[in-house]
Amino acid sequence: MVRLSGGDMAGSTRRDILKAAAAAATGFRMTALWAQAPSTTSATVTSTAPTTAPVNAEVLHPCGRVPVSFFIDDSTCLVNMGHFCMPQFAEAWPDRAEYKKPWKSWPREIPDTFVREFGEFCALHGVRGKYSVVPFPACVGWLDRELPGWSRQDLRESLKLVRGLMLPNWDIHPEMITHTRVIDLRTGRPFGEISSATMENSYPQEKKSVDELAAYMAYALRILKNCDLPCEGVTTPGGFGNQVKPELGLAVRQAVSEVFGTEIPHYFKYVIETEGSTAPKIEHLEDEQTDEPRLVVSVPAGTGDWFGGWDGADEPRGDRYATADGSAGRMIELIGRGEPAVMLCHWPGLYCNGTKIGFEHFKRVIGGIENRYRRRIIWMKISEIARYWVARQLTRIERQESQWMLTAPVACPNLTLRLSVAPNQPTVLAQGQHVSIVPVSDPASLGAGRCLMEEKGLTICLDLPKGKTVISV
Repeated sequence: MVRLSGGDMAGSTRRDILKAAAAAATGFRMTALWAQAPSTTSATVTSTAPTTAPVNAEVLHPCGRVPVSFFIDDSTCLVNMGHFCMPQFAEAWPDRAEYKKPWKSWPREIPDTFVREFGEFCALHGVRGKYSVVPFPACVGWLDRELPGWSRQDLRESLKLVRGLMLPNWDIHPEMITHTRVIDLRTGRPFGEISSATMENSYPQEKKSVDELAAYMAYALRILKNCDLPCEGVTTPGGFGNQVKPELGLAVRQAVSEVFGTEIPHYFKYVIETEGSTAPKIEHLEDEQTDEPRLVVSVPAGTGDWFGGWDGADEPRGDRYATADGSAGRMIELIGRGEPAVMLCHWPGLYCNGTKIGFEHFKRVIGGIENRYRRRIIWMKISEIARYWVARQLTRIERQESQWMLTAPVACPNLTLRLSVAPNQPTVLAQGQHVSIVPVSDPASLGAGRCLMEEKGLTICLDLPKGKTVISV
């Protein structure tokens, strides 16, 4: 389905069922080491000599564990988007009952003390993901200039906290420019008309070219670049881009590459709550046979928003992600199937207008996931998930007798292969340099530079460099 982002109430356009969430590539299948159901994308494999055996290689999830992540929408510095978005949405959609909530009684700020409390808890538990930073939040003020109602020192300290505490474990995304009003790029001001046609959540309502869409996203990216916040991707606010999906991914690739020179641009727009694979999807792939492929990766979430909603006014239902004992919930289901498990929520829904009830539910969810699957998961940022999927789909794997030759167009940490051979100690040459590989006896101990030798074959994990790598067994 189209992602249900904050204030996305534009009607049926916000819910498109995804018929095929991940492209299937030819070759062998990929699975998590302990997964019950395989994923459906794979690296490119060939056999170079007519008399050699089949390639007999299988790309697993990183370290043989299921990727998990947490995507947070509607976050920014200081501004409580629930408080400031609500009246703007109400003016654009005056007949919608959901925009008649008592927003004036809600706090205008989500304080940095809460950012620190949340960020430190996540760091302690290894939680990683995506954290939006709306550049001109609800038209309150520009993060690279000032936020009226807060001092410049307040803003500088808030940005410093994001850079220092959040950046190590979270990718930063703009959620376009304002998440409310569409900005006229010629003037830097919102368009005078206030309607669904001039709100980012339902923009554009007519065809736009790739260049026009890219220019809008680049405008947002440059503001965050001015704030020393690097971005490898973007998040679409609500139904942004629903009418121009063929152009959207290409525009993301163009904008992120132009502003940040990113090797693997990616974006978050879609949610797959029920049917379909949650695997990322590579789009607009060009120059595939070169060492500089051009592409963009769509990384979906796999849950709805079941904490406090986009405005922080909903009753949290954390058990829908995972129960405290880890016996049920959408995240538990996805991990059990071996599918990427990406949890979604909105920042005001964790703060819940000062009660922090959503955050308490979140902590119980993390406890439930750890209780059930601590040894089977690996927390990853959205950029790390995108990179792994590019490496596993585009890396060529060829076999000549007892050697496997990998040609990688991108580097990739923790690339994990299972080779169907007698379990012997492997040797690895990466770009001509010897790589030490240490055997382990426990699958949960797999990591870069380690291998697991079992009767069913050899599993090897390595930080794959760009270029040539040779594994000999």
